[in-house]
Amino acid sequence: MAKDLHPAFFGYGSLVNRATHDYAPGEAVTLTGWRRVWRHTRLRDWPYLSAERAEAEIDGLIAAVPDDNWALLDQREAAYRRHPVAHDHVTAAPLWAHRIEIYAVDDVHGVAANHHPILLSYLDTVVQGFLREFGEAAVARFFNTTANWTSLLDDRASPHYPRHQKTSAAERRLVDHHIDALGLKRRKV
Repeated sequence: MAKDLHPAFFGYGSLVNRATHDYAPGEAVTLTGWRRVWRHTRLRDWPYLSAERAEAEIDGLIAAVPDDNWALLDQREAAYRRHPVAHDHVTAAPLWAHRIEIYAVDDVHGVAANHHPILLSYLDTVVQGFLREFGEAAVARFFNTTANWTSLLDDRASPHYPRHQKTSAAERRLVDHHIDALGLKRRKV
């Protein structure tokens, strides 16, 4: 493989937030043929953000796989399985990305939707990434195009999400605005 070509992943959740990793190069793009969903699993009490094939499009980040070796990234995304993405489904696919894959929760881990809440610290981290990469309009698209919303566990004071990021008051207000617009209930830790 040429030195300037890399395998790449399409991140659509916490991987959009560059503060949660140092995978480079990376570019903000839009992917067609997929949508974002919240998926419940037997692996933990809160849902994962996942993706599934659909007549839709989602914003995200294409980034190079660390050292061109999937092992470290696969470890981070252990609940997920990789799926190939066709270059023509990515707006302005970077020339350095010779192979693109997307992670989706592996069906062997999935369970029917339950009443377990989404971690607010996880959601804050994801939204912070979208705000930095795409701006407020993409944050609104994120909330409007993501399926299977459920209640939220307000863990901001003591985050449960291992890669949580410190967020500003303005970022938290933006998340809260969209939570309220969707009518999502919150409960404290």
